[in-house]
Amino acid sequence: MSSPMPGAAVDTHAHVFHQGLALANTRRHTPDYDATLAEYLGLLDTHGLTHGVLVQPSFLGTDNSHLLEALRVAPARLRGVAVVAQDAAEYELQALADAGVVGIRLNLVGLDTPDLRTPAWQTLLARVNALGWHVEVHLQAARLDGVVPALLAAGCRIVVDHFGRPDPALGVLDAGFQYLLRQADSGRIWVKLAAPYRNWAAPACAASGRLATQQLLDAYTPERLMWRSDWPHTEHRHLASYSAAVEWLDAWIDDPAQRRAVLADTPLQLFQFQGDAP
Repeated sequence: MSSPMPGAAVDTHAHVFHQGLALANTRRHTPDYDATLAEYLGLLDTHGLTHGVLVQPSFLGTDNSHLLEALRVAPARLRGVAVVAQDAAEYELQALADAGVVGIRLNLVGLDTPDLRTPAWQTLLARVNALGWHVEVHLQAARLDGVVPALLAAGCRIVVDHFGRPDPALGVLDAGFQYLLRQADSGRIWVKLAAPYRNWAAPACAASGRLATQQLLDAYTPERLMWRSDWPHTEHRHLASYSAAVEWLDAWIDDPAQRRAVLADTPLQLFQFQGDAP
């Protein structure tokens, strides 16, 4: 991947962790390997990426301490997305913000959809908004309409993960994916182009990802789309690598101006990086 403009290209989603960290009681994945910050920064360097966004892995629950340690190593180069308890206090969120966190993640795959209109959720979302953060949602496309309206009503900025997770059997014909396309008019939703192996069989990652990307570009424009490596690809390490993630983006977007927006302009602003280079 060549940098779209001097000194600026952002990987908007990766995880760092090591064995021995306390794991959440409810989890879909238990890693038997390490994904270190040093290795991740090396991958950014190798592929010409100047900035990265570290997202709290779901299997670490709401203990963001390792994430914060990583952010403090390279504060100009990294931002974070945390997982927080519904009753997280204002001072707890401020401490996260001080360390470089700029959003929270709702990973609802395998979990019930929460009622985001309850007072407790409304309080948390108001605090998130006050900090200028976004809410990242990860769930199947068919469930988006159970979450997105409440977040929009609460005034949140929303980042939708993994192309919106369309049904592999339906692809862009998934009614949930079509629902996501129609939400572009809200002006407060961004979509991450990433991890096609979570949506399609490996041989279809380039072609199916390109089709979905083109429809998202038409609906959202490059100003609200971003790319992520999804490193270290957790349960899908046998299907992906950092180099493959870069090559998929090359297959999805040809236009240099669109690539510049997706890789630099949009994420630099959304994730509150100061300036173009660390």
